[in-house]
Amino acid sequence: MSEAMIMLADTTVGDAEIAAVTEVLRSRWLSAGPVTRSFELEFAAALGVGDAVAVSSGTAALHLAMLSLDLRPGDQVIVPSLTFVAGAAVVALHGATPVFADVRSADDLTIDPADVARLLNPAVRAVVATHYAGRAADLTALRDLLAGTPVALVEDAAHAPVVAHPAGALGTVGDVGCFSFFATKNLTTGEGGMVVAADPGRLARIRRLRSHSLTRATWERSTDAVASYDVDDVGLNYRPTEIASAIGRVQLGRLPDERRRRAALAARYRAGLGDVPGLGLPGTAAQPDEAHHLFPVLLPDGADRDAFRAALWRNRVQTSVHYQPIHHMSLYRRRYRSTGRPLPVLDALAGRLVSLPLHALLSDADADHVVHAVRAALTA
Repeated sequence: MSEAMIMLADTTVGDAEIAAVTEVLRSRWLSAGPVTRSFELEFAAALGVGDAVAVSSGTAALHLAMLSLDLRPGDQVIVPSLTFVAGAAVVALHGATPVFADVRSADDLTIDPADVARLLNPAVRAVVATHYAGRAADLTALRDLLAGTPVALVEDAAHAPVVAHPAGALGTVGDVGCFSFFATKNLTTGEGGMVVAADPGRLARIRRLRSHSLTRATWERSTDAVASYDVDDVGLNYRPTEIASAIGRVQLGRLPDERRRRAALAARYRAGLGDVPGLGLPGTAAQPDEAHHLFPVLLPDGADRDAFRAALWRNRVQTSVHYQPIHHMSLYRRRYRSTGRPLPVLDALAGRLVSLPLHALLSDADADHVVHAVRAALTA
């Protein structure tokens, strides 16, 4: 086995992506244009919806979702505390209040619908459901809870591109679905994202907001000698590049094979670690499909997480923590009283979370090395 570090994440960018990027460079059209439009339509088809809007990042996708809700100061948005901080930041940018919800259990680290129910009040405008680690949040319970209310359901599917669900692909079940194509994601463009929406009018508005709310995009105007445009809303520049979209189209084709590889590696980890005393392996409950974006474990009660991670590092295994709970972070504790509300399940689990390496380039031998390193660190 190589003595190189076993990385937490890696990308499967190869000759096909290089060829696609080269073709874009030779075209000399680099900003969002025909390649981006093809990527949008292909991604939408993979999800089983009619259209999608490509953007510059997953954070941009979430921000556009919030812009489409016309949030105002005094509004509230219920967000999981166990997610990347962008989920709360895009709410705070509007002067609205992120209200943090607990996770369901040690086995299911997605947002708890029962806790969401406790938080609902007339000021709540939306609920954000993150499909943590690539596993579906309880969309059925959340939809039932919000049925008949004006509260929007926003799916943060950054970890879960093209994942099946009985109600439809993840990201397409709620009012708005947001995806990330960051460098560590299952489908990567380096930086990038995508937005889908149940209401075609909302999606059309998101498309305009992506590009300064221009009524005609640059690519559309490039073929018209006397083209002009108007601005009908306050927008931003959240366009992707043609380079990113070219990579994304190839990556979309790779996704089924990579998903199978990730699933095999996750099963190998479970077989190798399932009997370790005190070690929790979240996500054992069966789901129809999942992305296997992360492989989080819960260290035994009382284990020193920093010492555990340092031991794995010395054994050539990179780890991370997904995530530091947002309601523990200094800005949110200082600014929002909502962070003073205890989240008993997450508060009990947060200090035990560690993510192990998981990506399609990981070999069986490397996965076995990780298993042995975990066992050695916990018995040292």
